[in-house]
Amino acid sequence: MNNNQATLQKLDAMRLHGMSRAFRGAIESGTKNHLTPDELLSHVVDAEWDERHNRRLQRLLKAARLRYPAGFEEIDFGLNRNLEKNQLLRLSDCRWIEEHQDVILSGPCGTGKSFLACALGTQACLYGYRVGYYAASKLFSQLKLSRADGSYLKELGRIQKQALIILDDFGLQGLDAPSRLSLLEILEDRYGRASSIIVSQLPVSGWHEMIGDPTIADAICDRVVHGAHRIELKGESVRKLYTQRKAEAKGRLV
Repeated sequence: MNNNQATLQKLDAMRLHGMSRAFRGAIESGTKNHLTPDELLSHVVDAEWDERHNRRLQRLLKAARLRYPAGFEEIDFGLNRNLEKNQLLRLSDCRWIEEHQDVILSGPCGTGKSFLACALGTQACLYGYRVGYYAASKLFSQLKLSRADGSYLKELGRIQKQALIILDDFGLQGLDAPSRLSLLEILEDRYGRASSIIVSQLPVSGWHEMIGDPTIADAICDRVVHGAHRIELKGESVRKLYTQRKAEAKGRLV
């Protein structure tokens, strides 16, 4: 066994798979003979770094369970829906998560709120943050069940551990007393410690009535509305617009 084979076996045994692949590739392509020791070391270390970063990213994305596999590069800024490109680009560096700030995405059905929220969630994963996506109605139903089986505090703790949560379809129906209290506890735990994205068809001005209890509504809005980054989308359904475009394109081909 030559030295190269022994080195590859040791790299695999230590689970340095990125370095192993890079070193094997350099040997097979012949580039190893044209690199200085410093250059070869830099090459294999960079490969290991990329390998670990990509594995961690995939784990974070899988755990996040985002509704859409959305990325910033897929956002259509050409649509007339009151989406400011500069505002969204300022959010792309995820400094707002580091500073434990929140985002509120509101607007009519179909304007792309959930897609934008998932794009922000994907960006957070790229920066190494733990993200959790929740449909509001399902989350509150799950928390009610956890109250009954005694796992409620465990569920709250799991949510709290995430640097960013996305609460989608918030406000589609009024909140009952257990859901109001759960939402308040979640936001209280996260206030000044972690970030949230709340996605709602309902404008913020209608949240008090939807939440129901004036005192709890004040407490909830005080923790999330004031100081949050607000994106208020307008216009017709993006789904409808894209469907029309596809139909027009198909018609031209025919």
